[in-house]
Amino acid sequence: MTPDLPAALRACARGFYPAEASVELLIGHGSFLARSDFTRQFIWLVTSISDGITTMAQIDWPAAITALDTGDLPCSGGEQRILRLAASLADLRDALTGLDDSNITLLITAVLHASGKRQQARNP
Repeated sequence: MTPDLPAALRACARGFYPAEASVELLIGHGSFLARSDFTRQFIWLVTSISDGITTMAQIDWPAAITALDTGDLPCSGGEQRILRLAASLADLRDALTGLDDSNITLLITAVLHASGKRQQARNP
């Protein structure tokens, strides 16, 4: 029986915001969960220890990025960027959680700027 992979990934990430964000980015992109070379190598299925029933899935982000870097996971340019961003989000748990609204706004502005979507400068 094939598990509902998005549901299993969400179950594993539930409650950890950076993990939830990384999983949602990967699910929303759509490509990687349809690729058996990704799902077989980098996603681990386990059963929840709390209820003994729920299927959970965890992504081995470091292994996926290593495979990407060594050419063992061929991807388009867009796929590479999404995978790197999703892995980075998962790794930013200590940097992102706890930021106040003002600093989150600064971060969002910086990300938009880095992507070329600069907002017009505001007068102080």
